[in-house]
Amino acid sequence: MSDPALALVMLGVLVIAIMIGFPVAFTMMALGVGFGYYAYFQPDQAFFDNRVFYLLTQNTYGVMTNDTLVSVPLFLFMGYMVERANILDKLFFSLQVAARHLPGALAVAAVMTCALFATATGIVGAVVTLMGLLAFPQMLKAGYDERYASGAICAGGCLGILIPPSILLIVYGAQAGVSVVRLYAGALIPGFLLAGLYVVYLIVSAKLKPHLAPKLPKEQTDVPFMKTMWLLATSFFPLALLILAVLGTIMFGLATPTEAAACGAFGAVVLAAGYRAFTWSRLKEAVYLTARTSAMVCWLFVGSATFAAIFAYLGGEGIIKEFVLKLDLHPVVFMILAQIIIFILGWPLEWTEIIIIFVPIFLPLLPHFGIDPLMFGILVAINLQTAFLSPPMAMAAFYLKGISPPHVQLAQIFRGCMPYVGIVLVCMVLIYVFPGLVTGLPSLLYD
Repeated sequence: MSDPALALVMLGVLVIAIMIGFPVAFTMMALGVGFGYYAYFQPDQAFFDNRVFYLLTQNTYGVMTNDTLVSVPLFLFMGYMVERANILDKLFFSLQVAARHLPGALAVAAVMTCALFATATGIVGAVVTLMGLLAFPQMLKAGYDERYASGAICAGGCLGILIPPSILLIVYGAQAGVSVVRLYAGALIPGFLLAGLYVVYLIVSAKLKPHLAPKLPKEQTDVPFMKTMWLLATSFFPLALLILAVLGTIMFGLATPTEAAACGAFGAVVLAAGYRAFTWSRLKEAVYLTARTSAMVCWLFVGSATFAAIFAYLGGEGIIKEFVLKLDLHPVVFMILAQIIIFILGWPLEWTEIIIIFVPIFLPLLPHFGIDPLMFGILVAINLQTAFLSPPMAMAAFYLKGISPPHVQLAQIFRGCMPYVGIVLVCMVLIYVFPGLVTGLPSLLYD
């Protein structure tokens, strides 16, 4: 068997192993070391003199000293501390009061709360679960349709993987060699555009079909203006100020992403203390969750780097590139095909596996088709919203079902999520037709 064919076998074994349920990081390391031992084998050398072991140790050291990845645990710690600051209920109530006169006020407030809270945490499961416990029962009690209410929470909870400071964009930047600062600037407008499209859909749906979201009773809408401002000042503005401070220092060049993440982590501790939610047990839990998630990301990078090096050494990357180039695709067709593949991969796989394993296969092809890696990364981040929303694996739907009342069926949640998959596709088309939505802000700030 030729080396390129062996590389394709290696890739096929990886996909099968992941589908079966083997741990991704260690499966990639095992395949990299196993096939690499064969690729580097020399008959006259001792067992541990094989160069694959040197490659594995160098990749491990390189990941642990990668400056870009230092910000990952800091942003994670910031998110876990904000999650434990007991701010979510106050935030949702204040936004509910502020949006009380809009059709579908509770759903609109839920999406806005999810957008802000997901921006601070970036953890889809946590946002969907917490909002499902807080907002979903209120919407059902107010007579909202189950599909209408569940779709708003699931879609809003997924925004954290796109809106900065997104962990996904940090990981993509490290893989693609794209500045995280430019990625953050490029994702800002598309992120809030997508959130805005969600809100518009909710308002229009409630206006055209009032039975989906009955109007709130008078006692909930008759709130003095000064009380509304006080509620916003004590819940919305502190968290918004923390997020804007972190993003502002990054995008205006006042601090690196790592430095801004460190300030954000400290600010999250201060925020938790200000809300009298800072305890030793919560701090310990946040540190433990940060360490666990950071270790997962780092070992994924080690496995990915080892697997990719051997895959390329055997000629797998070259044979895939040659095959795609022989198809003589138009750049638009290539982009659509790549996004369809990523969309399908989003059903069985997490975004970390897609970004670290499969996106690097497309990256060497981007210069040939004249596609900006910045634009490609933002489109991938938007596309991966659908991975959490579309059956059969829609994880956001499963998160919500796990804490929903028994009468809410999973099929209802799936149907509630489907319109948002269409909205995501509309957003992707808008961005491809008007690329300035992505490239405009980075060009204005940094070119």
